[in-house]
Amino acid sequence: MQFHHHGYVSGDPRIQAAAGTGIGRPAELPDEVDVLIVGSGPAGMLAAAQLAQFPDITTRIIERRDGRLVIGQADGIQARSVETFQAFGFAERIIAEAYRITEMAFWRPDTNNPHNIVRGGRAVDDTTGISEFPHLIVNQARVLDYFAEVAAHAPTRLVPDYGWEFQTLEVADDGDHPVTVSLVRSAGPDQGAERTVRAKYVVGCDGARSKVRDAIGCTMAGDKANHAWGVMDVLARTDFPDIRTKCAIQSHDGGSILLIPREGGHLFRMYVDLGVVPENDNGAVRNTSMDQIIANANRILHPYTLDVRNVAWHSVYEVGHRLTDRFDDVVPGQVGLRTPRVFITGDACHTHSAKAGQGMNVSLQDGFNIAWKLGHVLEGRSPESLLSTYSAERQVVARNLIDFDRTWSTMMAKKPEEFEDPAELEDFYVRTAEFPAGFMTEYAPSLITGAATHQGLAAGFPLGKRFKSAMASRVCDTNPIHLGHHATADGRWRIYVFADAAPAGDPGPVADLAEWLSGSPDSPLAATPKGLDADAWFDVKVIYQQPHEDIDINKVPEVFKPLVGPFGLVDYEKVYGTVPGEDIFDARGLSRDGVVVVVRPDQYVANILPLTATAELGEYFARIHSGARV
Repeated sequence: MQFHHHGYVSGDPRIQAAAGTGIGRPAELPDEVDVLIVGSGPAGMLAAAQLAQFPDITTRIIERRDGRLVIGQADGIQARSVETFQAFGFAERIIAEAYRITEMAFWRPDTNNPHNIVRGGRAVDDTTGISEFPHLIVNQARVLDYFAEVAAHAPTRLVPDYGWEFQTLEVADDGDHPVTVSLVRSAGPDQGAERTVRAKYVVGCDGARSKVRDAIGCTMAGDKANHAWGVMDVLARTDFPDIRTKCAIQSHDGGSILLIPREGGHLFRMYVDLGVVPENDNGAVRNTSMDQIIANANRILHPYTLDVRNVAWHSVYEVGHRLTDRFDDVVPGQVGLRTPRVFITGDACHTHSAKAGQGMNVSLQDGFNIAWKLGHVLEGRSPESLLSTYSAERQVVARNLIDFDRTWSTMMAKKPEEFEDPAELEDFYVRTAEFPAGFMTEYAPSLITGAATHQGLAAGFPLGKRFKSAMASRVCDTNPIHLGHHATADGRWRIYVFADAAPAGDPGPVADLAEWLSGSPDSPLAATPKGLDADAWFDVKVIYQQPHEDIDINKVPEVFKPLVGPFGLVDYEKVYGTVPGEDIFDARGLSRDGVVVVVRPDQYVANILPLTATAELGEYFARIHSGARV
């Protein structure tokens, strides 16, 4: 964490100075905003926390509840989400309070006495070291709290506007604020009052029954729900030995349980099989009582017993997999003729079961994806065409999620005798670990994702996939750190220059690239407006092949040591060497001839180029920043 560069900070350095729209921010919802976010779920709160970093953008987030969420429905936090939390500055704190999944146990009927269940196997949660961060379980409400804190401490001092419910919207063909939104007061002394807000953009994060989705004419399509599950967060006494271990439990004839221990050491969640839903059920299964859910759980757990002492939350849901035809308001006949003004995220555009632990995690990445793009467009950094990449990118991710979840939920609902191999469920869990961990997203070539022409130069950083961090040694303070952990959710592009074998300061491709970056009008850095720090829009780092003690920081080109803040202080934290025994060039398959790796503000690898490909690097960013040069 960097601070003091604007003057001495004696308080909490996570609280940034108010700036732009955060100075004198009105408590009441204004008549005009740049971005109106509807719904304070995971996608909405992340989008708010990201947009709050842009001081000159007026962002408001409305929520029909009268206050913060108390208990959340989602609880599974995949490693990809924890990487995202790191960018927002609270990964360590949420890890400390969460339950950490390291293994999953698989229980099945005893072959000698099928009425009893026995442990049939265990699977390590991450056998390949897919991430340096763990798989966690924590209440969704706490995730939202952390994002709310980030937003409130950001320059714009963004806090939710509780007690406002979205009704409908209309999009005009022109005007500075073309989206007119109708709202109604859902809580407070003036409950029932109506008003309108005009916005440049609207982001619908309002769940499976989304009114924003309805307002832009999107429809959900997919298979009909045909299997029901009771879910309960409980405090209980039990003799089941794996009550504090994640488990998939299959009984002989009573169905299945997915057991998820919760944070705090005592609470746990059970997804309890309620069986196939009859065609003429008409939602009656949703009236299943807690006593019935507990009774089913005890049948499945036999010979073990479950004595529930307290129920924190429970629900009944039917598994259905549905997806909208688009994630924005541009209908097929208008594609290419106009750019979107309204977007939908999360459950508003994709629904699935909860058992793969993906709903909140994928929703978070929806919010991250659209928020930085809105920030760049509204600040004038990028053309409006950037916004069209949101639906194109995220719909593919949602479709892949639904395909995976359909397979996983079907397997969870199968009877043991329907498996050809008793270990089939366990094998599937291990074989597909990368997907539920959140790392199978791979964006296709587009305006912001380059072609894989030079992928061989950086085999360990696949184009379109998230930047998988690795260790490097920071030269200025000799600290070995994860390179990716220095990339915060500040809206900046990252340009990582992995050097050739030449030492710092020697003539060669790194020196030539540095001179081009700092002096050429075709350099992406030339788009940074005058008056801002040199690294305000681009975070450029260099990683040499030598260990830190062999790197003379005074010989490092100045572009890697930018002057920041009103006092023109040198930022020394952009120069790295290798860590003995954990050489990042070996760990990520990086060419010893050097390579440039470009990473988007939401942590996805966007381009890979040789050190000498300055023309290609300039052309790539010229598309993204067309019209933004100052």
